[in-house]
Amino acid sequence: MDPLSDRPLRTGIAVADDGVRLYWRAVGEGPALVCNNGVGVSTFFWRYVEEHFSDRFTVLTWDYRGHGRSDPLADPARGEVGIPQHARDLIAVMDAASIDNALICGHSMGCQVGLEAWRAHAGRIRGYVLILGTAGRALETFGDNPRSPMYFRLAGQLVAALGDRTHLIVRPILHSRVAWEFTRRAKLVDPMYASKVDMSPYLEHLAMLDMRMFIRTVLQMQEHDAWDLLDSINVPVLIVGAERDAFTPIRLSRQMASSIRGAELLVLADASHAAIVEQPETINHRVERFLRERFGTSSS
Repeated sequence: MDPLSDRPLRTGIAVADDGVRLYWRAVGEGPALVCNNGVGVSTFFWRYVEEHFSDRFTVLTWDYRGHGRSDPLADPARGEVGIPQHARDLIAVMDAASIDNALICGHSMGCQVGLEAWRAHAGRIRGYVLILGTAGRALETFGDNPRSPMYFRLAGQLVAALGDRTHLIVRPILHSRVAWEFTRRAKLVDPMYASKVDMSPYLEHLAMLDMRMFIRTVLQMQEHDAWDLLDSINVPVLIVGAERDAFTPIRLSRQMASSIRGAELLVLADASHAAIVEQPETINHRVERFLRERFGTSSS
């Protein structure tokens, strides 16, 4: 039986400040947990959070512009995809869902989006759960390779030159068994914990995206920097890092935790950048304790 079948469900469309339409979904009733995706991801990575917490909370998930059920960009080569725009989109989604304030949960790029929202809308943020992310300049530490920004810029130039022809190359690969095997063997996910059932939606969704928009969004993660905001954050914060995260090394989680007064840190052993679906029980248990101790909420 679907654990969400008897819980209140609302869906809707928020309109961004430039007219882009953004899909959102809210399950449950009570204080709001608003979940920001990683780049290239739709709402499916939050399903374990949704199942666990929507009996007592409103769990809101949404799709970035150009992702999932939100509008594609009218011009994927030029449309706005910077982190500040995504942060404004986050507030537009909260407004559309009639959420005045929320605990902001972010995975990967979603951490940067949530932190950037603090700059102009701190009063609407009750706290943060920042999972497997960083506060800015994300490509500098990608794979612990200082040349990563250069490689991504070259990829962006190649994709821009190929245009739509890029999809003739990329999409068949992402739809094939090769994509999952590469992901597993390259240990981009933990092969002992990650399941194909959880990762297949990611590969399928990635195949649907316009690669020009995707690469430009990734490059904007490098252009964004919210490290300057961390010492001004005065709400409860829980940071989740993973020892084997090849995308955002664990030292970034430690650095964020030391830069935010009173921040708590959970370090996941034997976990990758996909730990949100590899070790959901551990993460949910720790978030449960965080909510109880810092906000006085009760367990189910």
